[in-house]
This record gives sequence, C-alpha cells and structure tokens, in this order.
Amino acid sequence: MTLRIGHLSTFYHTSILLIAEGNVEQRLGASVEWRLFGTGPDIVQAFERGDLDIAYVGLPPAMIGMARGSRFKCVAGGHIEGTVISGGASLKEESSPEGLKRVFGQLKGKSIGVPGKGSIHDVILSDCLDRFGLKGDIEVINYKWADMITEAMAKHEVAAAVGTPALAVAIRRYAGGKVLYPPSMLWPSNPSYGIVASDEMIQRSGALIEGFISVHEEASSVMRERPEEAAGKIASYIGIVEPGFVAETIAISPRYCAQLTPAFVSATMEFEKALRRLGYTKRELSEREIFESSFIGRVHPPGDHY
Repeated sequence: MTLRIGHLSTFYHTSILLIAEGNVEQRLGASVEWRLFGTGPDIVQAFERGDLDIAYVGLPPAMIGMARGSRFKCVAGGHIEGTVISGGASLKEESSPEGLKRVFGQLKGKSIGVPGKGSIHDVILSDCLDRFGLKGDIEVINYKWADMITEAMAKHEVAAAVGTPALAVAIRRYAGGKVLYPPSMLWPSNPSYGIVASDEMIQRSGALIEGFISVHEEASSVMRERPEEAAGKIASYIGIVEPGFVAETIAISPRYCAQLTPAFVSATMEFEKALRRLGYTKRELSEREIFESSFIGRVHPPGDHY
C-alpha cells in the first residue's frame, strides 16, 4: 500500500526532517506519498475526502472536523507550545501571567494577523480576545500562508501576529518585530501538533502506524537533542532558508515528543471546551473520540521528553 501523509510547510515539524533524510520508505517497508497543505483545516478537509491516511495537524482544527463527523483520531503527540505572539518594536513585551492581558490591551484599535480560521493559532487568539473582553476592539485578519503575515507586518498592515515560531523568527528578522509573550506561558502544554490517523487506517494497518510513530519519535529526538544537525538537514532540503534561521525557530519552542502525556491530553480537552464556547463546534467530544493511545503505548517507553 501507499501511505499518504499530510503535512504543512512548517519546517520544525518532524515531517520536513523525515522528507529531507529521504529514508522513511525503507524504514517502514512501504511506499510513502507526502502531501503538502496550507493549513490544518485544509488537512481536515482532505481526510473528509478520503485522501489521507496519516497527517501532522494541530488538535483544534482536528477536533473541529471530529465534531462534524470526520473519522480520524490522534495517535501520537509531536510538539507543544508552538503558538507565539509577535509585534512591532514599539510594543511592550511581557513575561508574567497577568502580562498577557496587557499585551492585548496595547493592541486596541489595531489589527492582528493570524493563520486560517480554525487553526490552533486562530483559536488561541479568539480565546484571548474573548477572555479579555476585546472582541470588536481588535481586528483579526486570517491569512492562508504565514509569509503573507510577515509581509503584512513589514508593511505595517497589522500591528501584531499570532502564529508559529518560524513566523516569529521571520517577523524578527524581516519586519523588525519581536516576541511579545513567552509561548510556554500563553497556553501551557498546548498541542501545537499531533499525529492523526484515519479510522480506516487504525482498523487495518496498526503495525504501519506504530512503525511511523517510531520513525517520528526518532526524528523528534534529533530536534530535541541535536537541533543544529536537524537545522542543517532541514535548511539544505528547503533551500531558501539558512541553518541559523531554522535553529532559531527550534530554540523558541523546543518541546518535541511523540508521547500523549496527561498534560497534552488535558490541554487538548481544555481546547475542546473553548471550541464550543467560542462557537467553532456545537457538540461535546469525549477524550475517547479524540485519542487512540494504544499505538503510542506500545511504541514509546514510559515517561516523555517534552
């Protein structure tokens, strides 16, 4: 069979490292077809069309799909705390729990750029605006591609951005911006991406899922323990970024692992509540509807590496 794997252009995901290394097919003993998508919601739609077997995706867009009947589950973790708030040089940075409200308070009457509606970054931004009573006071502009947000920052079309560590580095380097709030404090243990598999794949190809999770975890260990090596391989494959840019991106939020930890699951279930409160979904999802943890339980040793 051919394993169809959906992924984003987000180069700090292990997908890009695995593509760069070029030996996944040999290690899995199966043909692999990598499919690139612009956003997490695009990946969910591909699952609904029956076009994917496995994918890298943020858990909020995955849950939006699950709530409307998409048939897939999260089988492994990947990375946590991958949403970063960046802004122009004139804005004030904060680093305390109460400082988050002040970060958004200084953006009243301004615009914030964020990836597509339903992405994890969009949900986190919506939750912050709702909690701080700022809906309507700050304009939210959703962009399909992250490089469009960097350009908007450089042209002063938006005052701030909410997105990936790679976007934060791009804004710092090319738009004179800076990180306004530590990603680890924004929503602790938030599931920036996990590995999801279709229900059909889960039922008929458990061994292949376990094999892929093992390969993914090995790549995660390279990201954690040898980031300079990972950065070199990723930059060489992409060709338009240099290793320093990739290494800087990894350093902003370096928490990688395949394990489905209690904290990862708990943060996901908090997102599930937020999705309903904010109107992204209409029905409650149980933990069993979101996660299938049997595979990671057989592959990953006790504990985690986040």
